[in-house]
Amino acid sequence: MRVISGSYKGRKIHTLSHNDTRPTTDKVRENIFNILGPVEGDVLDLFAGTGALGMEAISRGADSCIFIDGAKDAVKILKQNTEGIEEEIEIYRNDYRRALKALAKRGRSFNLIFLDPPYRKNIITHALSEIKEAGLLNADGRIVVETGRDEQFEHAGFENIREVIYGTVKVTILKDYEG
Repeated sequence: MRVISGSYKGRKIHTLSHNDTRPTTDKVRENIFNILGPVEGDVLDLFAGTGALGMEAISRGADSCIFIDGAKDAVKILKQNTEGIEEEIEIYRNDYRRALKALAKRGRSFNLIFLDPPYRKNIITHALSEIKEAGLLNADGRIVVETGRDEQFEHAGFENIREVIYGTVKVTILKDYEG
């Protein structure tokens, strides 16, 4: 896997050798960013895995990215994948609930949030509720949710602006109703 476009185009993205993390494929990433258009501001890559989505956002113009994953192996590969990146990067090994609370306590907000949790674990609705309650999405920001094709979730006060299916993967793009 490689970064598809932007200032880090062609940069190798190392993956984990086991199946606990399933990186977003090049095709799906390319389509996500074609839909989103220009990227700017601060990005949160929650359930980051290899960091492919956040790295692509940085490469395409984001100012900073916070990568969060609960798995020790994922954090190790995240550090390897982001080594030498000039933009502001933070990497944390943490449970998503604790991480979202810590970000809210720090007064952080984001232009773009990626949610790509393990499929079929009923995490997304809760994570969206926490994001909404904490005010972590900027008024004009977007949330990109990656799920299994048939997976359903409540949008928790966010508006669905686009939903696309790529094989077994569904990508849903949300914005705040007020944004």
